[in-house]
Amino acid sequence: MKAIVRKQYGSVDELEIREVDRPEAGADDILVRVRAFGLNRAEIYMRQGLWGEVAPISGIECVGTVVEDPAGELQAGQTVAALMGGMGRGIDGSYAEYVAPPRSNVVPVDTGLPWEELAAVPESYATAWACLHQNIGIDRCHSLLVRGGTSALGQAAINIAAARGIQVLATTRQAERLAQLSGIGCTQPLVDTPELSRDLRESHPGGLDAVLDLVGNSTLLDSLKMVHKGGTVCMAGFLGGGDPIAFNPLLDLPSGVNLNFFASFMFGSPDFPLADIPLQHIVEQVEKGIYRCKPARVFGFDEIRQAHRLMESNGAGGKIVVTL
Repeated sequence: MKAIVRKQYGSVDELEIREVDRPEAGADDILVRVRAFGLNRAEIYMRQGLWGEVAPISGIECVGTVVEDPAGELQAGQTVAALMGGMGRGIDGSYAEYVAPPRSNVVPVDTGLPWEELAAVPESYATAWACLHQNIGIDRCHSLLVRGGTSALGQAAINIAAARGIQVLATTRQAERLAQLSGIGCTQPLVDTPELSRDLRESHPGGLDAVLDLVGNSTLLDSLKMVHKGGTVCMAGFLGGGDPIAFNPLLDLPSGVNLNFFASFMFGSPDFPLADIPLQHIVEQVEKGIYRCKPARVFGFDEIRQAHRLMESNGAGGKIVVTL
């Protein structure tokens, strides 16, 4: 089969297409024919070697069709989405014509969406759903700030929260993208600044119910100042880089404010089963146009270097998808 293989850790030039052996499905795996996959910032860090030793074939998510299920639970040709389960880290990932993820990380989906549109859903929407419903508790939430709103994950979170009638504020570091935020359900688009909490507290003196911080370490301390007692800050991204921060709970964590973190590589584990994510419902919301989910850019398999360059430049303004 054809696969995009990393020659060594480094730049996009280390990615090349090769002929490699097709993976085999173990008793607890599903062999999937990959039709399209979304790109994720984690794959930049993997390519650069910043996350230690990882598989030479990257890719943490995909959509495609079942080739083989040794347990006979899924039928050949059935449409599925796969995410995480060690793909791209402990096992070869989805940058290939075939992948064999654990069955715990493969979900059947009934849909008529084109492959490139379906590929924009799995990782971003599953993560956003988990952050909002499990970490933040969206049922008790009336106001939410999504910090990093024009990212694929940020847009998914805005869509999900706005569809529930929540007041959604969202930030971007580029003023020209404010209109994009308004177009997907954000009621108050904001240009991000290092001390945004100061301005936000002037317009919302009582504080917000929750902040979903996707920018990460560089904004986390400021985000903690935005929510009221009993409010929640969930961190789930590192758009601003992964440089460490000095964090003193005594000084930096406001009394009564909840802080947590969500890591999507936990999907499929006993504590974070994919069965908790209603992926079929999410896809149906996309089909109805309730969740406005379209790939920002679509590349061919042989354009992986261009796709990675765009992702690194932060120039996409949404999900980048590669089709096979």
